[in-house]
Amino acid sequence: MYIWFTVLAGLALLSLSFIRTLLPYLGDDCAYILRSIKLGIRLTKYKKGKEFYSVLDCFLDAVKSHPNKIFVHFEGREYTYGEVDKQSNKVARALQTEARLKEGDAVALFLANEPSFIWTWLGLAKLGCPAALLNVNIRSKSLLHCFSCCGAKVIIASEELQGAVEEVLPTLTEQGISVFLLSEACSTPGINSLSDKISHASDQPMSRDLRANVTIRSTALYIYTSGTTGLPKAAVVTHERVWAASFIQAVSGITSEDIFYINLPLYHSAGFLIGMVGAIERGITIVLKRKFSASQFWGDCRKYNVTVMQYIGETMRYLCNTPRKDNERNHGVKVAIGNGARTDIWTEFLDRFGEIKVRELYAATEGNIGFINYTSKIGAVGRVNFVHRFFFPYTLIKFDTEKEEPVRNSEGLCIEAIAGETGLMVGRITQRSPFVGYAGNHQQTEKKRLRDVRKKGDLYFNTGDLLRFDEMNFVYFMDRVGDTFRWKGENVATSEVADILTLANSILEANVYGVKVEGHEGRIGMAAVTLKEGEDFDCSHAYKQVVNYLPAYARPRFIRIQPCLEMTGTFKMKKVKLVEEGFDPAHIEDPLYFLDPEKKSYVPLTEEIYRAIGAREIKL
Repeated sequence: MYIWFTVLAGLALLSLSFIRTLLPYLGDDCAYILRSIKLGIRLTKYKKGKEFYSVLDCFLDAVKSHPNKIFVHFEGREYTYGEVDKQSNKVARALQTEARLKEGDAVALFLANEPSFIWTWLGLAKLGCPAALLNVNIRSKSLLHCFSCCGAKVIIASEELQGAVEEVLPTLTEQGISVFLLSEACSTPGINSLSDKISHASDQPMSRDLRANVTIRSTALYIYTSGTTGLPKAAVVTHERVWAASFIQAVSGITSEDIFYINLPLYHSAGFLIGMVGAIERGITIVLKRKFSASQFWGDCRKYNVTVMQYIGETMRYLCNTPRKDNERNHGVKVAIGNGARTDIWTEFLDRFGEIKVRELYAATEGNIGFINYTSKIGAVGRVNFVHRFFFPYTLIKFDTEKEEPVRNSEGLCIEAIAGETGLMVGRITQRSPFVGYAGNHQQTEKKRLRDVRKKGDLYFNTGDLLRFDEMNFVYFMDRVGDTFRWKGENVATSEVADILTLANSILEANVYGVKVEGHEGRIGMAAVTLKEGEDFDCSHAYKQVVNYLPAYARPRFIRIQPCLEMTGTFKMKKVKLVEEGFDPAHIEDPLYFLDPEKKSYVPLTEEIYRAIGAREIKL
């Protein structure tokens, strides 16, 4: 009997070994599928309940179950779940009185990364008000555009952003907008202080009746994303989408015992939805930073016993560029969640800082399809599996990069890309995977819809991204299509930059694109321009124009002067060849210029400057 038991045990071990050899990721696939099904059941339950159960309700349940648990660490201070709840009640009551807010009123938040961002949003949620999360880097025309397209009649700003608000205050006043500053006092006419009103307000709970009509399909947030439109678009984020994004931590195996480090902006989906809202869903503690600091990163992780970190490609590279230390593997971080990690940086990161499970993501704020690399395979953004594809149907289709359009067959349908081939990722629009679109921008919403993909009359969301599936069913991000590139973790819309450039004295036309720089993630801004007849390039005025009207990440660092801009047959500016040629003065005959912040002007791009950029002697 013992011999037979030994033989059977040996055969079982051999079978497991054989299965692992043939299907090395079967365990990871099964764990992911099981977690996804459980979360899907939860979301269905929230949808079909008599009263909609929102993330706010999840937070309030956390307050009941562990009111004294620390929710937020921030700059040496601690805020418990109970304290954040009471502070959000005070915010809600103050805004009820001062701004006369009611359910459904949109409010724009122009706030820096600080705890007040969290309790102000929670206060608005208790009133049933959707929040528009404004990028704190935008100014002037972009700020007004972002504010107006969400239909808000109230804006709440951090005290440090008072100057940016004052720039557009005449327009806001003219439009009858209520402007509040998180300060104890404000002497500027037209701007109301809010902190003093909050401190005097009651912290008693708010009635659920105030948000009685909020459903899972109601708008919860407006989060801004760049694209082919030029100016940022306000992606409509429903409560259903908020829940779905919050589940990313759960899918990654995060539990209530973890401590999550947020150093990404809360006005972005990653910091707000995946980080902060995901923390509420898990009932965990977060460490919030005003902004990313490579020099303080690991010290913070050790100080607060951080177990989960967030990243974008750039921040991972910054960490790898820090001087080596003997204790750099001495930390408790076990999971990193983010996107944009280049293969070489990813490898170096693991070699230096230990075996951290990197959960690389692919998703778009407004999109209906996303992937997560739950296997930690270096370089991949996700993995194809049948359950995911059943609930969120998607297709990778052939794409013509020169014409910037999908390739279609004789029947007018798109052609599916084969394994190993780069194609355009599109997600079928269904009731389960909707594409809501952009607030106040029907034209751009319609542009993201792609028809007649697999059959006549079907409807898909066009991600605008080129991906590739390999033979092992791993998914890889390859590039962005057309009029958007990414730099410093931000999307840059080329037409917005071009509009600003053509307002400069000497510039007639501008073709903006992103170029790769050795040792850097993403693409940096460059523009090919033509000059007005008989005029020379006005370096100083062009510099002032981009600095005054564009955030730092969107400013073209390189200018190429051309006699004329090449166009396609449909009068679109050609970019592919320009992107490939880059900014090397040794290989480009056209005059080249470099944006020099020290000289406050564009200066001729010499081979010496080009060499210094390559050697990282000049900071970009």
